[in-house]
Amino acid sequence: MPQTDPPTPRPRALSFDRAAAQYAAARPGYPPDLFTAVEEITGRPLCGARTLDIGAGTGISTRLLHDRGAHVTAVEPGPGMAAELHRSLPQIPIVRGDGNRLPFATASADLITYAQSWHWTDQAFAIPEALRILRPGGALALWWNVSDHSVPWIAEQDARLRRFFGAEESAHGSLVRSRDLPAGLGFVHRTVRWTRRVPIDTHLANLGSHSAFLVLGEEPTRQFLAEERARLAELFPEGTVEESYVVDLSVATR
Repeated sequence: MPQTDPPTPRPRALSFDRAAAQYAAARPGYPPDLFTAVEEITGRPLCGARTLDIGAGTGISTRLLHDRGAHVTAVEPGPGMAAELHRSLPQIPIVRGDGNRLPFATASADLITYAQSWHWTDQAFAIPEALRILRPGGALALWWNVSDHSVPWIAEQDARLRRFFGAEESAHGSLVRSRDLPAGLGFVHRTVRWTRRVPIDTHLANLGSHSAFLVLGEEPTRQFLAEERARLAELFPEGTVEESYVVDLSVATR
């Protein structure tokens, strides 16, 4: 029987609630060049754009969109993540929901963004919802921070993660190829490289905030991260890691 009702968020998608403060403190942000690329592709400034940030989490992208002048509403299904977002960004309106069922009027948004969250949607529902809500000329922007595996120590860490979780699983993310996105929407793809320098503790907290670890259990997570700490301490005796990222951006204009 065909599915007629949007699915509820998967338990793994809501696993972040148990680590909302850790997520907010340790996860990387996004570089200014990302938002410049969104403006270039859409042909309009973010300043003044009525924007829905879907799967907003603790508001990492929400804050940056707001700082660029966008009129942002955050949409987040998890109560813990939404509470953390409200604590740090009390001025931003928050709506509890997910991309499969958006409680907004037709043709009411200039931009819909998914930062690290499109993969939690069911595209059969999320695409029609986005097209319904976007105004003519509006845009759907999807992006992910992906660890840069051209950096040797990051590639070695990724290999350890994949051995630990299984060949298809990692806490580094993976580039979204055009075949992974719905055909016919004319997605334009860009990549933006950037780095940040953080203490080893922050790097490990970032890893531990990924759903692969959050659903794994406390003891195996603790053991893996302890072993990783020892390796990183040898590589970076000064205690600071330079994380390298490629932001994978896809934008479709209605």
